Amino acid sequence: MANWNDPQPRTGFGASPSLGARTGTRAGYDAGLRRHMLSIYNYMASGVLLSGVVAMLFAQSGLALQVLTSPLKWVIMLAPLGFVMAMSFGANRMRTSTLQALFWGFAIVMGLSLSSIFLVFTGASIATTFFATAAAFAGLSLVGYTTKKDLSAMGSFLIMGVVGILVASVVNIFVGSSALQMGISVLGVLIFAGLTAYDTQRLKQEYYVLAGTEFAGKAIVLGALSLYLDFINMFQFLLSFMGQRD
Repeated sequence: MANWNDPQPRTGFGASPSLGARTGTRAGYDAGLRRHMLSIYNYMASGVLLSGVVAMLFAQSGLALQVLTSPLKWVIMLAPLGFVMAMSFGANRMRTSTLQALFWGFAIVMGLSLSSIFLVFTGASIATTFFATAAAFAGLSLVGYTTKKDLSAMGSFLIMGVVGILVASVVNIFVGSSALQMGISVLGVLIFAGLTAYDTQRLKQEYYVLAGTEFAGKAIVLGALSLYLDFINMFQFLLSFMGQRD
């Protein structure tokens, strides 16, 4: 496991960014930023892959059908939220290794929660939607990384939109409107598409503040969590109207 407080430069998976300011060059900053963002994407992609494997194996084992039709389904559905809250509010008090372990634990329980999609949608439509989401995510993240426009105002608006979607989703549990569900799905895709660009720019800007500090390694894990949530939510909303049901 990587030691994020090690001042020696590293490359590859989980690499901690070196501080370009030590060299006093813009090239040093740029190289450090690339390593920083690559580490975030590596963690995020590995987390998504782990969740997908867990979801598929859990569904194929037959356990998903048994568990998700029992009261235990609420434990599985709410467990990811517990991990997110623990990581978000406890990061300052945790060691980096603890935060890393929580991220992998989150990816596993999220996989258990996502296993339900294999019971509802065809494998082909899940794969098609996944690759469509991956392509959209890559493009939107590139926009967020390269744009000169400040997206902070848009980010505040989009976060308010997430709250609105959560409220509408709770209401629709009782209303059961297919039209409302379609509207929620469309808005969800648009909102998390925007958040992908916003979060990428935010993580890029944070590097110049956090690089070389003790929080730098934690910032990589938390950044991966943010992009993971953007990707998974966009995938789920897109699947709700693109997916073909069994």
